Amino acid sequence: MTIETPIALITALTITKFRGITIPFAFMGMAVLRLPLWLNGKCRFWKLMGSGKNAQVDLAPDYKHWAILTTWDNQQDCDTFYRKSLVIKWFNFFGIESCTILLKTLSSHGQWSKKEPFKAKNNTTQYTGRIAVITRAAIRFNRLKEFKHNVKRAAEAMRISPGFILAAGIGENPFVDQATFSIWENAESVKNYAYKTFDHADVIKLTREREWYKEELFARFEIISSEGHLNGKAINDYQPLI
Repeated sequence: MTIETPIALITALTITKFRGITIPFAFMGMAVLRLPLWLNGKCRFWKLMGSGKNAQVDLAPDYKHWAILTTWDNQQDCDTFYRKSLVIKWFNFFGIESCTILLKTLSSHGQWSKKEPFKAKNNTTQYTGRIAVITRAAIRFNRLKEFKHNVKRAAEAMRISPGFILAAGIGENPFVDQATFSIWENAESVKNYAYKTFDHADVIKLTREREWYKEELFARFEIISSEGHLNGKAINDYQPLI
C-alpha cells in the first residue's frame, strides 16, 4: 500500500562529520532525535541516516559522517527548524564539519518507505543550472552480494563522468537501505551518465533483470542554496569534471 505524502516545496539535506570521541552521541542521536522530528507537524518527511566511508558512495559504513533529510512546505518552516530545533543543535554541537543543501524538486519517481517524499507540482519551466540527484534503493537481502559486486563500477564511472561535481552516500541501514546524493553541472550531464555510460547502463539493466530492489526512487532537484564543507572542502568550491 502506498501512503500519499503531501507535496512539499523544500527539501533540505545536511551531512555532518562528528568528532571521533563523540561518535557515541551520533548513535544516540539516531534514536533520541526521532521524537522531535516525529512531533514536528510542519516537517512533511524526514530521515536520520548514516553515510558511506568518507561520505562517499560506498556500502561500508562511516561512523563519523551522519545525515538529516527533511522536506517542508516552505523555506520559512525549514529556516525555523535549522535555527531552533534540538536536532540541528545536536549535530552542530558534536560535529566538526557540516554542509547543508536546500533543494526544489524538478522531478521524482518511485517511493521511499512507501511514500513519495519529493512529489512535485507540474513544472513547465526549463531549468539549465546545476542539478542535484537523489537515488535510493531498498536492496533485497538475497541480492546484496550481487548488488555490491556491481554497484562499485557504476560509482567509479560516475566519478569520472563529464559534468560530475560531487557525490555522497547516505542510508538508513548499512548495506541494505542505500541512497546516493550527487550534484551535476546540468541535466544533460546526468542524462549522459545514466544512459551513455556503459557501466551504469549495464547496472540498471541488471537491476531490472535480477530484481535487486524491493523499493527504489530517483529524484532530480534545482539547488536553491548550499553552504558549509564536505570532506574538508567548501561545498561551493567543488567544480564539474570536464
